[in-house]
Amino acid sequence: MPTTAFIRPDGENRDEIASLLHQVVDLLVDAMAQAAARSPLPESLVSKTWSQLPQGSVDEDRLLEELRSQLLHSMNAAHPGYIGHMDSIPTTMSVIGDLLVAALNNNMLSVEMSPLFSRLETTVLQQITQLFGLGPQANGVLVSGGSLANLQALLVARNIAFNALDHGIPQGQQPVFFVSEVAHTSFKKAAMVMGLGTKAAIPVATNHNSQINLDDLKTQLTTAKNQGQTPFAIVATAGTTVTGSIDPIAEMANIAKAHQLWFHVDAAYGGAVMFSNHHRHQLAGIEQADSVTFNPQKWLYVAKTCAMVMFRQFDLLQHQFRVLAPYMHDHDDWPNLGELTVQGTRHPDILKLWLSLQHIAKNGYSAIIDHNYALTQTFTTAVKARSFLTLASAPQMNLVCFRAEPAGLPTEEWDSWNQGLQQWLLEQGNTFLSLPIYRGQRWLKAVLLNPFTTAEHIHTLFAHIDCYYASHRSS
Repeated sequence: MPTTAFIRPDGENRDEIASLLHQVVDLLVDAMAQAAARSPLPESLVSKTWSQLPQGSVDEDRLLEELRSQLLHSMNAAHPGYIGHMDSIPTTMSVIGDLLVAALNNNMLSVEMSPLFSRLETTVLQQITQLFGLGPQANGVLVSGGSLANLQALLVARNIAFNALDHGIPQGQQPVFFVSEVAHTSFKKAAMVMGLGTKAAIPVATNHNSQINLDDLKTQLTTAKNQGQTPFAIVATAGTTVTGSIDPIAEMANIAKAHQLWFHVDAAYGGAVMFSNHHRHQLAGIEQADSVTFNPQKWLYVAKTCAMVMFRQFDLLQHQFRVLAPYMHDHDDWPNLGELTVQGTRHPDILKLWLSLQHIAKNGYSAIIDHNYALTQTFTTAVKARSFLTLASAPQMNLVCFRAEPAGLPTEEWDSWNQGLQQWLLEQGNTFLSLPIYRGQRWLKAVLLNPFTTAEHIHTLFAHIDCYYASHRSS
């Protein structure tokens, strides 16, 4: 067994461990500091040799060389031209936080197994719920991604509506909930996992700006009841995946209240807007939510994974979700969070979140988000200035969904033309835009998330678009 297989608790191999970690840190910093010199979407590394399980230990120098190759062939979200998805460059402090908690290897199942981090999670998330205006009884839990956050919110809503914690849903009941037709796919997954079937997530039509149509929501509610279904929740999205659109949160909250339904807001992406004094008004009404999903791993730049689900009445988890772990000591003043989440064992994501919030702080995040909005305006203006480009919707966040519709080119060829433009921008402009299917067509999506993307990058991007248009509009 290698002498560096573990960090010996007696310190006997301290120098060897320190030397190895120094090499790893140098490798990491070199790779990240040179991110702008590499492609935002490099070719995949395909090798069968390094992926094989060896019979004997592999030399550390060889492992470091393999790691270097893997770093250089991985998706490069740190590149200022990586603007295709909601993947962000990580904060320095979240990288440090992940390193430290990996070494400690605490389990967030209980206070006994993570005495400091369990208390820190409860304390920090309580403050974040107040930033969202959820009230003095609010708090939340960290989970591994927005899909689990949305699932847990709906589980609590379902248990309350049908008194289902102990005995499940009463026979003959058909629970349903309502989401935007462009809501995240996690809601269909949640309906499936809950045993309701994917069709229990009833899609509601959207308007030209990809926001829920309130009249259709009311119609769908009436239809569901007339068909013998039992509605139990309404979901609003703050930051849709393709266009970054925000549903009419306040109006939907009123509808949910009038029908005595649970109101959940999926603000996995858009929740970060609450950190901006200039733009937080766009989420007006979120303070009325019964539960909110928010992913700091997106617009707060915390390394994956870092997501949370917040509840206006946190004690509902105790009464409508908690499953006791009798093998764990009970702390009256602090909850065992593993009893209140879908997951038992959890990674201590709270340290990297807390470190990032301490280091960048509210003012720093506000400045970054405001910068992203300014870039969005620059980008949107450039799209509108070109007659061959069209917007999918009016941007409400830092996402711009657009496509080319070149005159003189048959409409059935527009999708392939836009796909060619995507490749051109990656190869000629070192810029990656994603190409989602939206409204049955291919669109280009820009997510102006990277704090090092500048207006100059945007101007250069559109110069490349103009070049492609000039040489391909009739081909």
